[in-house]
Amino acid sequence: MITDKQGNILSDATPEAADLLDQAVTAFNVFRGDPLGVLDRAMAAAPRFAAAPIAQALLYAMNAEPGAVKAAALLLDKAKALRLTERDASQMAIVERIIAGEWTAAARATDQHNIRFPRDLLAIQAGHMIDFYHANARSLRDRISRVLPHWSADIPGYSFLLGMHAFGLEETGDYGHAEETGRRALDMNPADSWAHHAVAHVMEMQGRPQDGIGWMIAREEHWSGDDNFFRVHNWWHRALFHLDMGQAEEVLALYDGPIREDRSLIALDMVDASALLWRLHVSGHDVGTRWNELAAAWDNHTDGHTYPFNDWHAVMAYLGADRHGDVERILRMWRTDGGSEAASWGRRFAAPLVEGFAAFWRRDYDRAADLLQGARFIAYGFGGSNAQRDIIDWTLTEAAIRSKRSVLAQALAHERLALKPHSPINLGFQSRAFASKALKAA
Repeated sequence: MITDKQGNILSDATPEAADLLDQAVTAFNVFRGDPLGVLDRAMAAAPRFAAAPIAQALLYAMNAEPGAVKAAALLLDKAKALRLTERDASQMAIVERIIAGEWTAAARATDQHNIRFPRDLLAIQAGHMIDFYHANARSLRDRISRVLPHWSADIPGYSFLLGMHAFGLEETGDYGHAEETGRRALDMNPADSWAHHAVAHVMEMQGRPQDGIGWMIAREEHWSGDDNFFRVHNWWHRALFHLDMGQAEEVLALYDGPIREDRSLIALDMVDASALLWRLHVSGHDVGTRWNELAAAWDNHTDGHTYPFNDWHAVMAYLGADRHGDVERILRMWRTDGGSEAASWGRRFAAPLVEGFAAFWRRDYDRAADLLQGARFIAYGFGGSNAQRDIIDWTLTEAAIRSKRSVLAQALAHERLALKPHSPINLGFQSRAFASKALKAA
């Protein structure tokens, strides 16, 4: 009987194909190497091995990009002609829901799958990523809590469970436990980019930029390699620490260097680039013509229904490049596409954010403040992390200051300082909010 490293039975596998599947899952765990290419080799080694094309379909679907979703659908068609185990069929059902843009249904299907197959590491991580795309902080934590008792330190992959748990703990505000768990995961496997990034999130949310920069520098060799899918996101985290300290030149150097020098067409990388340029713009820094290159890079990734969180970040670049027709195109698609849950996210969550950001770009700060004051709460219904969504409150606070709504601006500054009392950015918001009140009174 052939099994994977966690003891799950692999039907119709050869020893070579099983080993290749393990290699691909590990590559996905650490976000390094080419898991899709490894799975190609697994399919060639065992053409009747259904778990390989299903795993590849799952990885494509998790990209949440139009082209990747189409590739996932083709792989599922191939797998349906093969003999399926109960676990294979259950994984396939998850992929089908992602392809349909039904993220809540995909999360529920993954819940049931993880309960039935608690050592299916690929499906556990896929469920964790679905929770991330769905902005379900509780499930990011509890999905891992449910399966951890079925694991122990001597089971291969245990450290990755800890890294995922660390991120879930961080997103639910349990920062001390999150940092402890993330560091424990890294003690077991220093290459775990997700665990490293979970600790970086703790430092970001606690307003510890100096600690954060030191953390990134000390561990750079583990996360910055060319074969690391997560390297740009980790550079983005380092840039946020510099920005919080008011070091805009360092931020622009990181943008022009490791964040954007390769002109990546990966949506995750472009999301980070858009968010960083927007934060710089909101903070009053001139980013020059950088918007133009980024906007062009987004063109083949915005379809108005696959994943609106990405489209919202594309809109930031389109606004920066003065491509307002593309902003309207995306809004129009969200308003007319009534099909999937993902499309409804566009209408319910992304559209108000886009309208608020567009108003800010037009310097209609009063309208931007009105729109974003409401949108910042509904935005927790889709996509990304607390750190990523902070761009909404950042823009709202700046809009309140510029529109001379000093009472609102002070309230927002107090709110931000309660979480990060030593943040130079937040202290700047506070001082400018009170200055605005004084000027208004005068």
